[in-house]
Amino acid sequence: EGAVRVNKRLKNILLQLWLPILIILAWWFGSAAYSSSFFPPLSSILDAFRENWLFDRVPTEFLPSVWRFLAGFFLGSLVGVIVGIFLGSIPWVYRSLRPTIDFLRSIPVTTLVSAFIILLGFGDLMNVTYIAWAAFFPVLLNTIDGVLGIEPTQKDFAQTYRLSRMDRLFRVTLPAASPQIFVGMRISLAVAPLVMVYGEMVSTTDGLGFFILFAQNTFRVIDMWSGIILLGLLGLLVNLIFIAVETRVLAWHRGWRASVLEGS
Repeated sequence: EGAVRVNKRLKNILLQLWLPILIILAWWFGSAAYSSSFFPPLSSILDAFRENWLFDRVPTEFLPSVWRFLAGFFLGSLVGVIVGIFLGSIPWVYRSLRPTIDFLRSIPVTTLVSAFIILLGFGDLMNVTYIAWAAFFPVLLNTIDGVLGIEPTQKDFAQTYRLSRMDRLFRVTLPAASPQIFVGMRISLAVAPLVMVYGEMVSTTDGLGFFILFAQNTFRVIDMWSGIILLGLLGLLVNLIFIAVETRVLAWHRGWRASVLEGS
């Protein structure tokens, strides 16, 4: 049984890695003979990556971006869950606010950066709030859907046993809506880095977004590419951590679904 599990894990790893390996090899050999200064060899980009990010610019450029990204993402997600549970629990309030919510979420977030700068100025407060705004709506809408989709039998259970509001929240509402909440957080996790980089390009003098734009404007193309690669690696790492947390938190949900499918 142990050998079967090891073989299954190896197959999963190979299934996930074959395309990245193929892309890296194609990039390495394809760029080696390419003479354009705008598309330098991958070997030169990796040299610049080592010089910039192992570890000279980590405190000045990388860590500020990570702080803004995480703070904005968690703030937006937290507010989205709280407001989503409230609106999902009182459907008539949600119906009355839905046109306003649809209007606000339909505005492309990149067009709002100037408004955020005018209201909050330059710096971390503006960037964190800007990221939180972008992360808020996917979590909000999915939380509302999760709460509205709670089975009537679960609500009847809470009423029958006369659970308090806090018990209903933590024993019924949140567990039942958590799969949908994680869907919204996953969407926000993809949007937040985009907003972070765009905000840093126009409103800060540090961070990955500023570094990439400054390198582009000063024709340091190799440095620009090294920043883009680091941004991709950051997104990959955060996504892997999120999947691990989601897998652990929602383990009960997969077990429940499996039992339901077996029973049917």
